[in-house]
Amino acid sequence: MTQLVDAPRQQVVKLYGNRLRTRVCGLYRNGERLLMVRHRGIGKTDTFWCPPGGGAQFGETATDALKREFDEETGLLIEVGNLLFVNEFLEPPLHALELFFAVDAIGGELRLGSDPEMDADGQIISEVRWMTFDEIKAYPPAEVHTLFSRCQSLDDVYRLSGYLN
Repeated sequence: MTQLVDAPRQQVVKLYGNRLRTRVCGLYRNGERLLMVRHRGIGKTDTFWCPPGGGAQFGETATDALKREFDEETGLLIEVGNLLFVNEFLEPPLHALELFFAVDAIGGELRLGSDPEMDADGQIISEVRWMTFDEIKAYPPAEVHTLFSRCQSLDDVYRLSGYLN
């Protein structure tokens, strides 16, 4: 079991650790549920839930990066809406400025995706699913993105604005 947890964590640190990254994240809502992705290798446990997203590449616009990341992680093709807020994710060795956008699906089919930067045995995406706010909040705070600690409802998530740290 230790080897299964360590491989993704080693990949995360190797690729993303000890440097500042720019990430793009999409909030995709369907009624009272939010699309969430479970990652391994981030944090102290083998579970970290957050909205779909990932790092922008040099020369790629934020909206193009978000479209690519959504397709890679979820199989969905999206339309990117308004920038809602900026979050500074700082959990050493990880440090990222995250741009959160509202998104809507315009095609594709929901599936478990993968992270092309990761080795086959070090994949960190382990689940993609719709979750209610209560389901998200039922996880220990360390196992969900910190943005949820600022909110009491799914509507509150969409009311976040400005810079969060």
